[in-house]
Amino acid sequence: MRAQTRQGLRSSTRQQGGRRRRAVSAAAAVAIGVMTLGAVAPPAASASDSAASAAAAARPDAVQQALNTLVRDDGMPAALASVQDRNGRIRTYTAGVGDLTTGSKVPRDGQVRIGSNTKAFTAVVVLQLVGEGKIGLDAYVDTYLPGLVRGKGIDGRRITVRQLLQHTSGLPEYGIHVDDDEIRNRYFEPRELLDIALRYKADADPGTTWGYSNTNYVLAGLIVQKVTGRPLAEEMDRRIIKRIGLRHTYFPAPGEMTIREPHPQGYHRNPADGPLRNFTEMDPSMGWAAGQLISTNSDLNRFFTALLAGRLLPAAQLAEMRTTVPAGTSGLRYGLGLTSRPLSCGGVYWGHGGDIAGYETRGGVTDDGRAANVAVTNIPTDEAATQHVKDAVDRALCG
Repeated sequence: MRAQTRQGLRSSTRQQGGRRRRAVSAAAAVAIGVMTLGAVAPPAASASDSAASAAAAARPDAVQQALNTLVRDDGMPAALASVQDRNGRIRTYTAGVGDLTTGSKVPRDGQVRIGSNTKAFTAVVVLQLVGEGKIGLDAYVDTYLPGLVRGKGIDGRRITVRQLLQHTSGLPEYGIHVDDDEIRNRYFEPRELLDIALRYKADADPGTTWGYSNTNYVLAGLIVQKVTGRPLAEEMDRRIIKRIGLRHTYFPAPGEMTIREPHPQGYHRNPADGPLRNFTEMDPSMGWAAGQLISTNSDLNRFFTALLAGRLLPAAQLAEMRTTVPAGTSGLRYGLGLTSRPLSCGGVYWGHGGDIAGYETRGGVTDDGRAANVAVTNIPTDEAATQHVKDAVDRALCG
């Protein structure tokens, strides 16, 4: 989740402002990983053909080159990717080191904190409930949480569920008002996150403009719990994770600060030109419905592929999810917990992306079945590095 903030919880769509100083870790810069994928035996070839093939094989492909750049030039301790082509063939990639202290290898398809990709999961649960007739997209928040949402220019009787999911509610962001130490060590109840936001005036009138705010998804999660009478984590697990077999995806339990399966260490830099700090262990409750999930690149590909294929939502609700509004100036468009971004080779890909202190994830799927997701173990702190992560996804989907 990337909140417009000086700390590590940021919205997946924020435009980086200004050029910031980059600090490159020497350990990361020299430890470039190699692509890991299955090889298919080639047919017999002449000596010259074999020499040419060997030379080609020695050169990293476009995705590996992109990951290498993220480590070598942008100071990412590690970069990971999983790519699926139209035929279902999967490649996994790594670069860098999994731990700057020990120099250990990056776990292939390791688990990472996926930040605001969680919003897509939350939106799916809400839209499933819409399909079941239990939530109305154009119903007001007060229908489900009467009297809860009140503040300066803020009234839950004027904000709809659709506006929450599409970030057009005008609700202020809570994350910019919490510092790194609180993010890392404190457990927050969802109502506490909402209370932080409601201390501040509305950013805009409901329905008038797009503006990313994690507060929207805290409210969406609270609505899910009110309607179902069950914890959001249980609904997400039952309705999505188990349903499509996401074996490496989970919603951390209260107080669970570690990552369960093999994973690269996550690092955080604040201020932007400060030293890298290991932020792998943290209390993720600051993210909750907006950013708490842990997953892998391949599980994210599976999730977004299943979503776009209609395996998680009825056609009517999937169409609503894919109905977008402009979000910034880069061609990004935002639907209901789902974004579309143009590809250099034509068309768009659908996904979300997310940042949480220690990790950034970007990726998505195309309508013709391509899928790619990239993770790095430090949130980029300048425009060039941010663009390089996006470029890695573009190369993976356009290759």
